[in-house]
Amino acid sequence: MKTLDANIEKQPRKLLPENFTVTTWDALQPYFEELQQRPLESVAALEQWLKDISELEAVISEDACWRQIRMTCDTTDKSLEEAFAYFCMEIQPKLQPYADALNKKLLASEWVKDLDQELYATYLRNVRKQVKLFREENVPILAELSVQSQQYGAIAGKMTITVNGQEYTLQQAARFLENSDRALREEVFAKTANRRLEDKDTFDQLYTSLVQKRDQVAKNAGFENYRDYKFEDLGRFDYSKDDCFQFHAAIREHILPLVKSLQEKQRKKLGLDVLKPWDSEAEPAGVKPLEPFKTGEELVNKAIQCFDELGPFFGNCLRVMQKMGRLDLESRKGKAPGGYNCPLAETGVPFIFMNAAGQMKDLTTMVHEGGHAVHSFLSHDLSLSAFKEYPMEIAEVASMSMELFTMDSWNIFFKDEEELRRAKLQQLERAIVIFPWIATIDKFQHWVYENPQHTVEERTANWNRIQDEFSTGVVDWSGWESYRSIGWQRQLHLFEVPFYYIEYGIAQLGAIAMWKQYKENKQQALDNYVRALSLGSTRTLPELYKAAGIRFDFSPAYVKELAAFVQKEIDKIS
Repeated sequence: MKTLDANIEKQPRKLLPENFTVTTWDALQPYFEELQQRPLESVAALEQWLKDISELEAVISEDACWRQIRMTCDTTDKSLEEAFAYFCMEIQPKLQPYADALNKKLLASEWVKDLDQELYATYLRNVRKQVKLFREENVPILAELSVQSQQYGAIAGKMTITVNGQEYTLQQAARFLENSDRALREEVFAKTANRRLEDKDTFDQLYTSLVQKRDQVAKNAGFENYRDYKFEDLGRFDYSKDDCFQFHAAIREHILPLVKSLQEKQRKKLGLDVLKPWDSEAEPAGVKPLEPFKTGEELVNKAIQCFDELGPFFGNCLRVMQKMGRLDLESRKGKAPGGYNCPLAETGVPFIFMNAAGQMKDLTTMVHEGGHAVHSFLSHDLSLSAFKEYPMEIAEVASMSMELFTMDSWNIFFKDEEELRRAKLQQLERAIVIFPWIATIDKFQHWVYENPQHTVEERTANWNRIQDEFSTGVVDWSGWESYRSIGWQRQLHLFEVPFYYIEYGIAQLGAIAMWKQYKENKQQALDNYVRALSLGSTRTLPELYKAAGIRFDFSPAYVKELAAFVQKEIDKIS
């Protein structure tokens, strides 16, 4: 098993001075000029040139990431927002034409054919894609989009409600929806819904503006719509939109009946005639909601213990992050919603951001983001920054597999056997229940960008139509139709990272297959996991999945097979 030095240090710089920091474009431009003008007279010279580009990219990327991290940690500090906007508007637009020129210089080099093709093939494929998509006229639009998409977090970060005289963020308030007091659950649900409805028009206007700008980017690049452009931009070389549609159909046919049975089980558990939206996560009278931890410090310390039980390397990843202050875990007012692991390309030690409030789902988020962090560490030794920019379809296998791998160690969080059983059951049920939402969000995005000139009314109607397609009908939304109609506004991916969502479904299948392998041979599965993640993006998706010992497959037959496996495991625990 791989080892990790807890005193990790960044690689020494060769192109840039050790004390260089990103300040202005004028300070960066000479390095791009030198790279553009440097003669490439051998394959060795080409490889060194690529490493120097990689060093420059890593320094710039890490600076940009820190600007975004700091802004999401405190959306109320205007100076942090301005620092991020400065990078997006004043630095990034100026470096993009140079990046395009360097890509073209690489492809034109006579030495490209002499590079190690096994190592460089997927990278060169991606470079060709970037050259194909680059348009000078899109540079300012993409800069505007980078800034504007972050407005979502600033708006959502201000949302709070008052419960029993105390102010809570919406993430903190969500824990009340697990309470056995149905009147309290309904009160909190109503306050949350009404608070979100206050910003309905603001989010509608923001999303309309984003959609129109994205459509213009696609048109400028010669695409019929942004969906087709974004599929290429995301490097979806190994599947098509038709594969996504087939996946939606498979979820509807093979997953939805399982979700319906789980919802019916929840209704009966609570002794209700009708299941309302504030009942979906509730416990019956006399049963306390699961509380795996109380503070962010307790959460990470227990997560480290869980990771240690998989192997010292895994626990040390989180230890290094803890030591270096690369964790911001607890929810608070003014903090952007959601959770993420942000790889930091130069130092190699990522940052985990989340909004923990002491709930079971926070434990899942912690080990999920911890899986991403492990991926960051495992791929950091690759020679080029571009090799570490792995596809999201394998990145989410890294994170979702960790959710399932760590279940064997959740007694660290739950000393009571019954609570441990409930925690595992919730995790496995969530592995099934998430699929219809993934299909809903993905299919909605296809419609949005195929019809970019739609009105708000058309968008609402089609959102409801798609929701209905992936709904079991068990949950009764009567009286709250207006809130249900803006359900898409809760999904930050739609605003910040368009079309990044189907990956969760593809990867959930991969994670279930990894867990099945883990149950059959734990050490072999962990070895395969490390082997695949260590490859970064130096192999195609099917090759990365094969290295992990699983199939890159989201066909109806495979969906049915893996769903049946999870259902069988649920039945064992129930």
